[in-house]
Amino acid sequence: MSRSVLVTGGNRGIGLAIARAFADAGDKVAITYRSGEPPAGFLAVRCDITDPEQVERAYKEIEEAQGPVEVLVANAGVTRDQLLLRMSEEDFTSVLETNLTGTFRVVKRASRGMLRARKGRIVLISSVVGLLGSAGQANYAASKAGLVGFARSIARELGSRNITINVVAPGFVDTDMTRALSDEQRANILTGVPLGRYAQPEEVAASVRFLSSDEAAYITGAVIPVDGGLGMGH
Repeated sequence: MSRSVLVTGGNRGIGLAIARAFADAGDKVAITYRSGEPPAGFLAVRCDITDPEQVERAYKEIEEAQGPVEVLVANAGVTRDQLLLRMSEEDFTSVLETNLTGTFRVVKRASRGMLRARKGRIVLISSVVGLLGSAGQANYAASKAGLVGFARSIARELGSRNITINVVAPGFVDTDMTRALSDEQRANILTGVPLGRYAQPEEVAASVRFLSSDEAAYITGAVIPVDGGLGMGH
């Protein structure tokens, strides 16, 4: 049965792969994006999740076009990497405002319709960095670690209404961002990955789709690593 799906930050990379996975399965898929030209084939809504009014407008547009959101994938995120002593207040707070507070906004708004329907699936895209830590990424790691505590709290709040919320924590994924690294940087990263390769965006998308399926109806508050073993034990 076709569901109403929203993927934030669904215009490129992991988010686009997730949106395509749901569309290929026959779901109605909306994506949010902040800039540029969105990909064809989806209901594309321009939205900056740091702005509560834009979030509300986006949801109204999506609900009018394809009904209340039944599956939410909170993927939108930013980085502003810097060593601690050089990291400004804005570097820190802006990353948390998008990655953590922005996720709070979109989850809170989606939960309205899910509570009325007494069902729903929410998946948050975190990162192995949030579990393992990474020098120069204290802001990003804090925001992605915060998603775990947020998800587990909401799982306890909404579980009685048949709403699940889980976290997918990707490792290094073969996207435009990682392709911009030098060959030496890419090789150094792989020394810590037991599987010895980068993930494909579609591999992350497959885990998200599983957590959004009927087969995963009894999984909530979980953190699923898709990292080739990089964060083992964390």
